[in-house]
Amino acid sequence: MAKDRLKKRIDVAAKRIPADTVIKNCKIVNVYSHEIINGDIAISDGKIAAIGSYEGKEEIDAKGNYALPGFINSHIHIESSFVSPEEFSRLVVPHGTTTIIADPHEIVNVCGIDGLDYMINAAENAVLNIKYMLPSCVPCTPWEHAGAVVDAEAMKSVIKDENVFGLGEFMNTVGVVNTDSDVLDKIELCHKAGKLIDGHSPGLTGDELSAYITAGIHTDHESGSVEEFQERLRNGMYVMLRYGSACRELPILLKGVTEQNARRCVLCADDLQPVTIFEKGDIDEKLRICVANGIDPITAVQMATLNAAECFEMRDRGAIAPDKKADIVLVNDLENFKIEKVFIEGKIVTENGTYLPEVKHIDTQKVAGSVRVKDFSTKKLKLNLKTEKANVIRIIPGSVVTEKEVMTVDRTNDGDFRFNKDIDVAKIAVIERHQMTGNVATALIAGYGIKVGAIALTVAHDSHNIIVVGTTNEDMAFAVSKIIEQEGGVVVVNNGEVLESMPLPIAGLMSDRSGEWVKDKLIKIHDKAYNELGVSHDVEPTMTLCFMSLPVIPEVKITDMGLFDVTKQEFINVEAEKN
Repeated sequence: MAKDRLKKRIDVAAKRIPADTVIKNCKIVNVYSHEIINGDIAISDGKIAAIGSYEGKEEIDAKGNYALPGFINSHIHIESSFVSPEEFSRLVVPHGTTTIIADPHEIVNVCGIDGLDYMINAAENAVLNIKYMLPSCVPCTPWEHAGAVVDAEAMKSVIKDENVFGLGEFMNTVGVVNTDSDVLDKIELCHKAGKLIDGHSPGLTGDELSAYITAGIHTDHESGSVEEFQERLRNGMYVMLRYGSACRELPILLKGVTEQNARRCVLCADDLQPVTIFEKGDIDEKLRICVANGIDPITAVQMATLNAAECFEMRDRGAIAPDKKADIVLVNDLENFKIEKVFIEGKIVTENGTYLPEVKHIDTQKVAGSVRVKDFSTKKLKLNLKTEKANVIRIIPGSVVTEKEVMTVDRTNDGDFRFNKDIDVAKIAVIERHQMTGNVATALIAGYGIKVGAIALTVAHDSHNIIVVGTTNEDMAFAVSKIIEQEGGVVVVNNGEVLESMPLPIAGLMSDRSGEWVKDKLIKIHDKAYNELGVSHDVEPTMTLCFMSLPVIPEVKITDMGLFDVTKQEFINVEAEKN
């Protein structure tokens, strides 16, 4: 810090000179003392100089509104919003989010370190403070083909970057517990750099959980029950209470939050689509849910601010107090959390829901043109079933966890799957789109509800190959051809006709258009999926498919290499009797 700025801030606090800005007449929520204090907030050069009674060159009347520290989203994948970092800032800042801890493992799986560079550079144009974790598992498993391999050697060039906070969610729990050498190399590298490691350990308990945590893994956002939540707390983890577009465990986990353990709890979204942001918000919505579920409002605010700042060792934010960043949110009450104004480093960036800064975008050429498919044809979608008994991926509504189910299905004369509208089973396929391997894997999925046509997309966690679900090979192949033609995104088709589409030219993951455009496109896509293709209203048509290729979440998934039993850690046949 420049000496003259330090002197100026001290002089402001001592009332020898006026502050740059004073937010007057606030009800200040003090997350340190767990109390509400009436007073002013004096700001100097973007930092809080003092709270009390002050005069400033600029004075803003808070009119008795509550002043909260800027909200921190502790774990988010910007790419899952389908918009660029600059646009994501425009969407969430009006909801009081001033800092996010982002894991760009979607784009890094597609574009490698070039993808991380793009995200870091794009963040420079956002008023939202974006802190990045370095993706730890690219690819997330050896059971699929991604667009890049980021090993410990590749990490050396970026782990010390000041824009990189640590390693992103370590999904390879098996590798950690079994002390795989490559995994330990990454963990050791991170420890030597003095950085943190985020966790991802669904279903891990007992000795295996201890083995995972003792590697130095700091957080977890995958608790699905109060029991898992409590076990992680007892073992010293920060537990992220998740509520996003796909996974919404927050109300369940709040049953385990107490006055004694709340300070180890933080709030996150993980994945957040524009429709959710426009309709519900971001951290502000999670605060409403906390209070509605009986959590003390100041405790809820702590989870959204101070706890998160301490979790990620950000000593310069998370509270309204001297020497903290002047990231401040004014709300009307501590129940509805309607946001009146948002300040970032002392500047008003949102007023009455309007984002005030100009949105500027960087060039995306380096992360464009990411859909490269070799020798794809309709015949590659065919199955060769010698029995009517098949292993099927069973969707669990509202969850990314699936079940393996043996079902009786119809077959054609040559052994291919035949869709039967009276049986809720459709065909699902993954087409490799990065390395020109020509890989196509086909399996069956139940619970999606589709009756006609096909849906294809290039957002398929975590390697983001093309994933397609449909009732006929012809419609599935047509959907894939259109995805290739538009360089990624989402396509809904029926009987050889495109019903709706959303191009995602940035790595096949993100649009270069506005959040409103993306929201409207998603609404139209969902409408076509539900009302013309017959997709079940119990599932979210696109987000559900995004997770059907993620081979780290039980029980069974599909990658470009085949149908994969996550529990057994092995590929299995679609034919049930051949396992």
